[in-house]
Order: sequence, then structure tokens, then C-alpha cells
Amino acid sequence: MLKKLFALLFLTNITLTINAQERLRARELGIAPGILTPGKFNAITDVKGVAVGQKTLIIGDSVRTGVTVIMPHEGNIFQQKVPAAVFVGNGFGKAIGTTQIVELGNIESPIALTNTLNAFLVADALVDYTISIPENAGVRSVNPVVGETNDGWLNDIRGRHVSSDDVQDAIRLAASGKVEEGNVGAGTGTRALGFKGGIGTSSRVLPKEKGGYTVGVLVQTNFGGILTINGAPVGEALNNFYMAEDVPYVVDGSCMIVIATDAPLSARNLERLAKRSFLAFGKVGSFSSNGSGDYSIAFSTHPELRIPHDSNEKQRTILDVPNDEMSPLFLAVLEASEEAIYNSLFMAKDIIGQKGRSMKAIPVEETLKIMDKYNARQNTTKKSKK
Repeated sequence: MLKKLFALLFLTNITLTINAQERLRARELGIAPGILTPGKFNAITDVKGVAVGQKTLIIGDSVRTGVTVIMPHEGNIFQQKVPAAVFVGNGFGKAIGTTQIVELGNIESPIALTNTLNAFLVADALVDYTISIPENAGVRSVNPVVGETNDGWLNDIRGRHVSSDDVQDAIRLAASGKVEEGNVGAGTGTRALGFKGGIGTSSRVLPKEKGGYTVGVLVQTNFGGILTINGAPVGEALNNFYMAEDVPYVVDGSCMIVIATDAPLSARNLERLAKRSFLAFGKVGSFSSNGSGDYSIAFSTHPELRIPHDSNEKQRTILDVPNDEMSPLFLAVLEASEEAIYNSLFMAKDIIGQKGRSMKAIPVEETLKIMDKYNARQNTTKKSKK
């Protein structure tokens, strides 16, 4: 009888421990920024054809890193390129492939996110992937697109543990639908705004009279500032913010923002869209510190805008949302970027990394009390007017 009681208590303790680590997305906690409606999964994968794959590396007591891959469409990306643009908030980073995106206005590879010192190995793996496709047998130049943030506080970054096989696994595992968030993929060893950061995603769908387009955002958060959530001064209230007295705080780091949309946008308008994502930086309390490499990459999945690698066309007539109709898309990317950053925080968990260093996730109960004090939580059923 005593053995059964002990076993029951043991199992109960395990259950309580697991439940204590269960995390909820921002919207599930009543944090629903903006007025627009998210897509079905509230993720970048709400944009049709976009898939996300991740490989998480948690090995021994020192490896806390990984890779996250975004596939712009289901086909051969090199042969059917997508219009794209880059906006640099602060250029202290190693964003590979961005100058060609700026010059030509397109992307011809998957987009990969990883840690700083692994960016070059991951870029090489994207080249391997591209030239391995039979249709690309004659390819002699590839522009791999890789973004990074520095996870070297929790992770043995000098070991450069993300391998080509890990990148191929992430590509193979890429899928639409729900996207895992928090301590996964490229977000495994990151920290943001004083707490554990990670991968976060969100989306917005415009009303039909505004085009009915979808905008999806995925972020890799690893930056500092003074955490603000829906206007509530959470970082200050928790005494965990940049320049707080007697508080060790790292403000540098970096953030990658990847934006997908099915709206027919030229590279010029995609750059305008990418710029607006950085308005969310200010809303969450960041100011892009000197050592923070902050980049936004935007692309359109609209099928009529695909750019064939081999073409005899002398001219191209392309669709493009008129300038006067861009404002709803600007609002959508702002809201989705803000919520994606919140999701990266709320879905992250406590972690212990190299040299016994630990990083705590944002304390949910305390945070919600602060937000309620400032009336900063919203009705999650709120929708935009349609």
C-alpha cells in the first residue's frame, strides 16, 4: 500500500513539474495586440505555401542552439524565385545574402536562421541543398540567405555545432500549420528583454475590402531594452531592464524578423513593409542597441510574381498593390511582429546552459498582474471590422 502511495505521489510530482513548465501563447493569456484578426494558426505558415522546419540541439551541458528554416514555397525556390526585400534596423550582424536581395529584389534559397558563428556553415549547407536538386544540375552560383543572433552566453558558440545534416533535417521537416515556439531551433539559446527569448510567430488577415491578404511573421529574439507589453511597463515593474541600478543586464544581442505575405508586392513595396516591422521594436521596448544586429526580410508568395531562373522574356508586367492601398498591410505587419515577439517570450522556458548559466523565462503570473494593473490585457475574441 505504501509503495502504491509513494508511486502515486511520485507521478503526481512529475505531472506538477511538467505543468509548471507548460507555456501559453500571448493571445491565450489575453494579450491580443491590435485590431486585426490572426490566421488559423496565428503563424507565418498562414501564408499559403510557406513552411517552417527546425532542428534543436540540446546536447550535454553546453550545446544550446539550432537552426530554423523558412521555405517560401513548396517548389524549387532557385528555379522559381520570389520577390523580396531587406531592411536593416542596425547592421551589427552577419546576415548572409542580403546584398543580392537588395540588388535583384528576389530570394532563391530557403531562409535559414541560426547562431552567429554557425551562419557560414549553414549558408554552405543551403548551397549543398540547392545544387543537390536534379533540376539545378547546371547551377554555378547560389545566393543562400542566412540570418543569425548570438547565443554564446548559453551555448558553446565556438564549437559551431550546427552541421549540414542538421540544416538538411530542418528542410526535410519543414511543414505548414502549427509552428513550435520558444526554446527551439535558432531560438534555443537566445535571451530577450531580460528573459529567455526564442522563436515566435504570428499572422494577420486583412478584411476582404482591404484585399483579404495574409501577413505572417517569424522572429528570432535575442535583444534587450525595457520590456513593454501592450503599453504596460513590465520590465520596470519587475526591475529587469536596461540601465536599472544594480541589475546585471545584457542589452546587445540581435533580432531577425522574417515576413511572408500573399499580397502581390514588388521588391520596393516589400521593403516598405519590412520597415514597418521595426515599429514593433519600439512597442516592445527595444531601441536597437549598438551591438544588436536587427534585420527584417520580407517576401511575397503570390504565384504570378514568381521569377523564373531561365526566361526569354524581354519585359515583365507584374502585379503590385498600389501605394495608397499599402496602409492596411503596414498595420498587419506591425501587429504580427509585435505579437510574434511576445510569443517568443511567453513560449520560452527556463534553461541552463554552458558553465551552469541559467536564463529564466518571463514570470507569467507576475507579468499578468502587472498588465491587469495597467488594464493592458484584452478580450481575445476581439475582431477587426469586416
